[in-house]
Amino acid sequence: MKASNLFIKALENEWVEYIFWIPWEENLDLIESLKNSKIKLILTRHEQAAWFMAATYGRLTWKAGVCLSTLWPWATNLVTAGAYAQLWWMPMLMITGQKPIWKSKQWHFQIINTVEMMKPITKFTRQIVNGKNIPSLVREAFRRADEERPWAVHLELPEDIAREEVKNYHIFERNKTYRPAAEEKAIKVAVKMIEKAKRPLILVWAWANRKLISKHLVKLVQKTKIPFFNTQMWKWVMWKIREYYIWTASLSDKDFIHCAIKKADLIVNIWHDIIEKPPFFMKDWWTKVIHINFIWAKVDEVYFPQLEIIWDISNSLWQITEKIKPNKDWDFDDFMKVKKSMMNNIESNWKDNHFPLRLWRVVYDVREAMPKDSIVTLDNGIYKILFSRNYGCYEQNSLLLDNALATMWAGLPSAIWARFVHPKKKILSVCWDGWFMMNSQELETAVRYKLNLVIVILNDSSYGMIKWKQENMWMENWWLDFGNPDFVKYAESYWAKWYRVSKSWELSSLIEKCINSKWVHLIDVPVDYSENKKIFDKLGCIEE
Repeated sequence: MKASNLFIKALENEWVEYIFWIPWEENLDLIESLKNSKIKLILTRHEQAAWFMAATYGRLTWKAGVCLSTLWPWATNLVTAGAYAQLWWMPMLMITGQKPIWKSKQWHFQIINTVEMMKPITKFTRQIVNGKNIPSLVREAFRRADEERPWAVHLELPEDIAREEVKNYHIFERNKTYRPAAEEKAIKVAVKMIEKAKRPLILVWAWANRKLISKHLVKLVQKTKIPFFNTQMWKWVMWKIREYYIWTASLSDKDFIHCAIKKADLIVNIWHDIIEKPPFFMKDWWTKVIHINFIWAKVDEVYFPQLEIIWDISNSLWQITEKIKPNKDWDFDDFMKVKKSMMNNIESNWKDNHFPLRLWRVVYDVREAMPKDSIVTLDNGIYKILFSRNYGCYEQNSLLLDNALATMWAGLPSAIWARFVHPKKKILSVCWDGWFMMNSQELETAVRYKLNLVIVILNDSSYGMIKWKQENMWMENWWLDFGNPDFVKYAESYWAKWYRVSKSWELSSLIEKCINSKWVHLIDVPVDYSENKKIFDKLGCIEE
């Protein structure tokens, strides 16, 4: 069998559905081998977009997304998306082509050591030097990508290896892995600590976004009635326990939620990871913390948990729920006061008729227009903080943002792939103008695949978040303004439908109209960034 055919057979054995790709000569044998496969190719306009889509596939399905490109410079364009998957725990297989390795006439033209380049941002990276090794390397790559903690892996397939004839090959079966359970003694200590606490509080991080973990978290909260809050990337109001949800920690300090954190004498910290913005900083006199995770805590001066429960999180939550006895002396009144104050603060800023629109009004209008089961994707910027803080989510993965790598141009590719994964849901991408232009060519991808997709562009013709940072540091705004294309004409040139908001009350109705219509829609929204400093200066604890 031709080695490229064997590679596709190994991918089919891993239940691969899609490959996101950019074509080039070094991977033409692999593409030819896909002709008779059920695997679908998704052609994009830039490598980063292909890899962001593959990462989003991993994020939404917990199965490794597969993307294909070739050697340098196409391979170097993949580094950002590889880091994106690494920090966000998204399983993904990156495949790159390479010049022939046994009889190369090209020497150093376009050639760098891609495998070495990929090592810092992958769990596993290999160059395939023998076609017979393809099945074992593909199986090992997927095993590594899917195991805890999941992230990107990489395989390089040179041209001459892809063309080899392979005999006596063996396809390796997928084996089910059973994760070890936490030590029973650690569970007993945790139960005692929670029962003896006066004001325990539960914190949930991004990677608790698993069905079993969520199921057992719901049961724990239902039994104990202990309030919980979350970080930006675990933005999800689980409907069965919504009354105990006291909102999102989108800043590290000086927001209403930190009043609750300071009142707590024990925080049950589920799936903590230092790559996400910390919702609090521990001090030597601080409240106690129980660390429940697949991996040990990385102890430093701002995080040093008193108890660590390691291995399968869902099993740990189940054990705690089975053993714990609710304490009638637990006092959660202060937590509920904080929630009420925070909600009053949010609602007081939502109804705002200023034009150009302020960001709080944008969040309000998006939430008003989008159904509860919809999906909204974001890029990076101050608006991401406001969405994570103020936007109510009623379903898992309904707000896709990146607070790990804080990637600037992942919003549009993520929305495109969310549309493929969830064809019946309403999908909206909210993009900052500068970041949108970094991947705006993917409008053509959305149009070519005839997607029903809405893109909102927040237009202030500047790097507004950096302006805000300059103001906070008492610096003069300097060299941060730029010119934008006419987004209406830009959308029209891609055969997308277009709209421009001209009044404060138009956005919500426009979004509602677009999400209920077919095709790709782009809405140009002028925004006013000047109020950011005032908004965030107003945040803070309720009066003691």
